[in-house]
Amino acid sequence: MQRRDFLIGAGALAAAGSMPAFGQKFPSRPVTLYCAFTAGGPTDQVFRSFAESASKATGAKIVVENKPGAGGTIAPLSVRNARPDGHTLSQSPMGIFRIPHMQKNPTFDPIEDFTYVICLTGYTFGLVVPADSPIKSVQDYIDYAKAHPGELSYGTPGANTSPHLAIEEFAHTAGIKLNHVPFKGNAEAMISLLGGHVMSVSDSTGWAPHVDSGKVRLLATYGSKRTKRWPDIPTLTELGYDTVADSPFGLIGPKGMDPAVVQKLHDIFKPTLEDPRVLELLDRYDQPLAYMGPEEYTAWAKKTYENERKTIERLGLIGSI
Repeated sequence: MQRRDFLIGAGALAAAGSMPAFGQKFPSRPVTLYCAFTAGGPTDQVFRSFAESASKATGAKIVVENKPGAGGTIAPLSVRNARPDGHTLSQSPMGIFRIPHMQKNPTFDPIEDFTYVICLTGYTFGLVVPADSPIKSVQDYIDYAKAHPGELSYGTPGANTSPHLAIEEFAHTAGIKLNHVPFKGNAEAMISLLGGHVMSVSDSTGWAPHVDSGKVRLLATYGSKRTKRWPDIPTLTELGYDTVADSPFGLIGPKGMDPAVVQKLHDIFKPTLEDPRVLELLDRYDQPLAYMGPEEYTAWAKKTYENERKTIERLGLIGSI
């Protein structure tokens, strides 16, 4: 009996040593969130609002670090090998579901390499040109591109991001050839557009203040229906170019996170979706709520990974990088 009691006790100690010590307060140190896009852009501002709201509500210190580039994948790949203790998380951009399909030798698996914590919001994407551009409609855009093959330039927040592939799909359907100019984020792209260095920009609504001020013209949005904010602006789909992109995103961590930690993090961030300050910023950038809990988010990720494969295949980009 003494030996049996010893073995049971030893097993309990071993199990306790392999799991977070929930006798201690979680988080026990600052939680770091990696943002996949540059500082100052709409994603960065929204991401920081989530962090600030969660921090104020719980007393936990939550810091945001920007890790832009590689179609939004630098941030999640930076968290992939972190300790799975819940103190290092990343934004989950759509790039993680498409880049592996585009790589000749995939370097990561978005389903096996990450733990899905909570989905928070998505994007409204649109195509804009300077207000003094002779291009006043999507048809004008197509006509110009056909008359000047490969000359009509458009900026995006990076190669293989949703705004990039959405326009490539549109261009493929319209039978036009464009000149893609990737930037590190929305802020850089808009500076280039307003400075006359690119002719158009495809991105999320970091362009919205410039549309409202009359500095740029919005030609189309990419949702399944027109936006509440710009009801007179058509979608690409209603114009006959079947292109729908909204790119929901949330928080992910490395694989192997304890379910209790995942639930705790979910419970820390879910109330931010009711914070008036967060909602005001989401409304400013036309980012709809897209809440999903851990199980639903994981199931959505699996389905999205397969859907992205079909899109990449349709565009002829399988194994292109």
